[in-house]
Amino acid sequence: MQVHSAFLPNYIATLVRCRDLIEQLVRREFSSRYRGSVLGVFWAALNPVLTVLVFSFVFGVIFRARWGSESTAPNFFIIVLLGMIIHGMLAESLSRAPTLILGRASYVKRVVFPLEVLPVVTAVSALINATIALVVVLAANAFMQRSIEPTLLLLPLVLAPFVILIIGIVLFIAAIGVYIRDLSQIVNFITMMALFLAPVFYPLTMVPEKYRPLMFLNPLTFVIEQARNVALFGRMPDWPGLAIYTIFAVGVAWLGFWWFQRIRTGFADVI
Repeated sequence: MQVHSAFLPNYIATLVRCRDLIEQLVRREFSSRYRGSVLGVFWAALNPVLTVLVFSFVFGVIFRARWGSESTAPNFFIIVLLGMIIHGMLAESLSRAPTLILGRASYVKRVVFPLEVLPVVTAVSALINATIALVVVLAANAFMQRSIEPTLLLLPLVLAPFVILIIGIVLFIAAIGVYIRDLSQIVNFITMMALFLAPVFYPLTMVPEKYRPLMFLNPLTFVIEQARNVALFGRMPDWPGLAIYTIFAVGVAWLGFWWFQRIRTGFADVI
């Protein structure tokens, strides 16, 4: 029985060594998503544009919604959309995780292939789609507000640990998904629960103060709050909180990789 190393630096070295393969797989996934459609990759930009228009009408015109007392009606839907895009990164990655290995049986059985790179491909693909949507939404916000917050440049620093966290979760779920075939149903419920238990559609200040610490058990809460602060409100990120979140994300990634390597020896037998 082959023993696979679960040493995190080895995983990083594998990703660096296979960076060309990762790039090729990401390109293939991105192109296959829109293959056969009339507009092709333009849908990646058109979807957030249509969403902005719908949200602007529903929330800005019909509901005349406000985000607490610190923002005006025109940018309420921008605030909500930013949260939805970040949740979408997690939801897209987790929805594919249970069948990530099952859907590539040839990689497991017939080819010597670094299976551990697949969660990275999934997370990077979700990040690319989210980035396109973010560019459209933030451009719309800049047009309406007639300004761009200089702290927007810090947004990649806020999202980086979130991507690492996603990779760790996908590693864990992808490995379990080989053995538990109905895991997709559980994951779908968890992603929906994560959406409504994070401040996506409402400000965190609306949550009773005694429950706010519980909200931060949802990994979406901190990153959504910090992303809005740097991208929309012109505030510096919570550096100590970001450091703690990064340590947590790296820990989850290591645990996910350790679990993946521990049980991958049985993939070929089960598939």
